[in-house]
Amino acid sequence: MSEYWLISAPGDKTCQQTFDTMNNLTSKQNNLCNNYKFHIPDLKVGTLDQLVGLSDDLGKLDTYVEQITRKVAAYLGEVLEDQRDKLHENLLANNTDLSVYITRFQWDMAKYPIKQSLRNIADIISKQIGQIDADLKTKSTAYNSLKGNLQNLEKKQTGSLLTRNLADLVKKEHFILDSEYLTTLLVIVPKILANDWLANYEKITDMIVPRSSQMITQDNDYCLFNVTLFKKVVEEFKLHARERKFIVRDFVYNEEELAAGKNEMTKLITDKKKQFGPLVRWLKVNFSEAFCALVHVKALRVFVESVLRYGLPVNFQAILIEPNKKSVKRLRECLNQLYGHLDGASAGGQSNASIDNVDIPGLGFGQSEYYPYVFYKLNIDMVETAKI
Repeated sequence: MSEYWLISAPGDKTCQQTFDTMNNLTSKQNNLCNNYKFHIPDLKVGTLDQLVGLSDDLGKLDTYVEQITRKVAAYLGEVLEDQRDKLHENLLANNTDLSVYITRFQWDMAKYPIKQSLRNIADIISKQIGQIDADLKTKSTAYNSLKGNLQNLEKKQTGSLLTRNLADLVKKEHFILDSEYLTTLLVIVPKILANDWLANYEKITDMIVPRSSQMITQDNDYCLFNVTLFKKVVEEFKLHARERKFIVRDFVYNEEELAAGKNEMTKLITDKKKQFGPLVRWLKVNFSEAFCALVHVKALRVFVESVLRYGLPVNFQAILIEPNKKSVKRLRECLNQLYGHLDGASAGGQSNASIDNVDIPGLGFGQSEYYPYVFYKLNIDMVETAKI
C-alpha cells in the first residue's frame, strides 16, 4: 500500500510503552497494519503563538513541497519517454526505496540543524524547494524547446508530400541547374490526376520543355513530379497549375542548404542525447531532495501539532503506520479505542468528531480530517500521479 499514516500519541511512562501499547493492539493482536517508530529529534519549541502561526504555514508548505515533488517525478517520466517503465526505480530518496526511507526515517541534521528555530527550518525547506521549482522551469523549458524543434523537423521528414521536406526525396539529376533561362519546378499532383498531369502538363503554358517531367516519388495521396520550363513563365504556370489542382512547391535545389538541413537534424539529435543524461541525473537528485524535504515537513507538522495538542513538556511518540488496505475501518476503530479519551481534552468534549470523522472548523489547526490523535497522510505513490 502506498498510503502511510503518520500519527502521534502522548507518551506514557516512556515513549516505548506508548509504541508497544499501540503496536500490540493494531498489529500483533489484530494484524491491521505495520507500525514503525518515527524518530523526531528534540526541536526548539518557541512560544504558543509562534506554534499556532507556524501550524497553518506548515500546512501550506506541506502542500507546496508535495506539489513540486510530484512535478519533478512527472517530468522525469516525461523525459524518460519510451523508458518510462523505469520511472519507479529512478524515484529514490537518499539512494533508497521511498518506503525504506520513511520507515527508517532519520532527521537530516546537516541540512536542517535542530538548534535553529522551527520557523527557520521551515524557511530553509521553503527556499530549497523554491530553487528546485525555479531550476525545473528553466531546464524543462530548454529541453522541451529542443525536443519540440526536433519533432517539427521529424514531422517534415514524414508528413504528406504537400507539407514534408522534399530535400531527402530529390536528387541533383532531377533539376536543370545554373541555366540563364530555364528552371525546374516540383509539382504535387493528386494521385487520381497523375495521368491527367502526364497528358497535359506541356499545355499548361507556353515555353515548357517537352518530355521534361518525371515522377520522383509518391505517397498514399499524392505524386511528386518535376517539370522544366522557361523562368519567364513560372508565375503564369503556377497560376494555371493551381486551377487544375496541381500544386507547385517552393523549392530551390542548393546542395549547401540541403546539407545544412541534414546537419541541423543531426545536431538536434546529438544535443538531445547530450542533455538527456545530465537532465535525468538532475531530476533524480532533486526528486530525492524534494521527497526528503516533504517527509521533514511532515515531521515538523507532527511535532508542532503534538505540542499544541498534548502540551509541555514535550512527551509524545510519533508512529508511522502502513495500513492493510482491507482493514482501514477496523484500524480507525482501534485507534479511537486507544485515543478517543484524548478528544474531550483537545476538542472541548466533541468526542463524536473523531469517531464519525466530521470536519469541525478550527480543530486540528488546518487539518482536513480531525481525529483525537495527531494524524497526517503520506502518499508515496509518485508514479500514478506522474501519469496524469
